[in-house]
Amino acid sequence: MAVLRGERVLLRPGRPEDADALVRIRKEPEVARRWGSADIEEEVSEGFIEIDEGFVIEANEEVVGAIQYGEEDDPMYRHANMDILLSTSQHGQGLGTETIRILARHLFEERGHHRLTIDPATDNMAAIRTYERVGFRPVGVMRSYERGPDGIWHDGLLMDMLRAEFQT
Repeated sequence: MAVLRGERVLLRPGRPEDADALVRIRKEPEVARRWGSADIEEEVSEGFIEIDEGFVIEANEEVVGAIQYGEEDDPMYRHANMDILLSTSQHGQGLGTETIRILARHLFEERGHHRLTIDPATDNMAAIRTYERVGFRPVGVMRSYERGPDGIWHDGLLMDMLRAEFQT
């Protein structure tokens, strides 16, 4: 699995020793509000440690989050999607934008995708602005898309980006 480097962040494969830091991040109230709080340890292990489609995000040699992607390999629909979690202590510093940009470049240039998707909650304006800075565009609202930790169905914003729209 690749190690991807940016100016301030390093994306690398997860290791078992990363689990405690990722669990702490997942338990942060703002992160848990978006990602939920059930089965965190299992999700961290399966979603960021034991898979090839995810990276731990390091900044200043500290684990500050994780990013994962999925790929549709059917030639008629080939594309990739991604999802990110970042410690709230790192919000507003541009690390999320840099991380999304690094993974997008990898998915376009190394994995050969022509289109990427991401699907933040419609009320997650900070995430939406981050994705727009990289080149993602709103496609439409997916109504009652995701059941939140509060048990209520919430709308999601489907966003996509074509290779030609990628803002490096």
